[in-house]
Order: sequence, then structure tokens, then C-alpha cells
Amino acid sequence: MFKFFFPYLKILFYVVNIVLITLYIFPGSILGWLIYDNAGLQPQITSDFIVSSNHVYAFTVLSFLGYISYEKLKLNLLFIYLFSISIFLEILHFIIPNRGFEFSDLFGNIFGVLIVYFFYRLYNRFYN
Repeated sequence: MFKFFFPYLKILFYVVNIVLITLYIFPGSILGWLIYDNAGLQPQITSDFIVSSNHVYAFTVLSFLGYISYEKLKLNLLFIYLFSISIFLEILHFIIPNRGFEFSDLFGNIFGVLIVYFFYRLYNRFYN
């Protein structure tokens, strides 16, 4: 289905991955700095529930791009990478200035990956 777009999707996955890592390791909020001219403010797409909605959206998009970019044989390794980076990036907030570790952000990251992972498992169960 995506064979024509396959190389472009992989490049888009890498670009989104680099952008997300950059947003995570910046000491403050790049988006807050660009939108509000204040790196201390974080733009909020929707209100948070139990987990941080911004983090769920970011990792769902990243996971979905990875899912449609890689062959089936490499998807298990991709999901291990996505789970690992979702945890590692949030743990980095312990040492990055002007950032703080929050469990709601961590669980938002993991939940974003899990959404796509469960979709992947269901799709494989019924269509493969």
C-alpha cells in the first residue's frame, strides 16, 4: 500500500524522531518560546487527563510513522526502540535544566507507543 512512499515515510520518521528528541532535550520549551516568546510556557493541545495529552499525541504520531515505514521483520525492534526512547527521554529531564520529570509525561509517552503497538498486534492477528 505504501510501497511508493516507503523511502519518504522513513525519512519523515527520522525527521520527526530528531525533532521530538530536540524538543525533549531543550532546556525549556522551544514551542513556548516560538509561540509565546517565553520558554517557560508549554503550549497545550488539549487538557490533560491522567496522562499528558501532548506526550500521547507526539509518541502516537512517531510510533505510527515508524509502523508504516518499516517492514514487518523489523517492527519488533522498532517498538523496543520506541518504548526505550519514550522512557529515556523523560528520565533525561532529571538532569536537563529548566525541565522536570513527571510521571504523567512518562505514562503519556508509553501510552502513545502502546496505542500503535496494540493496533499492530490486532492487525497482525486478523490480517496475517
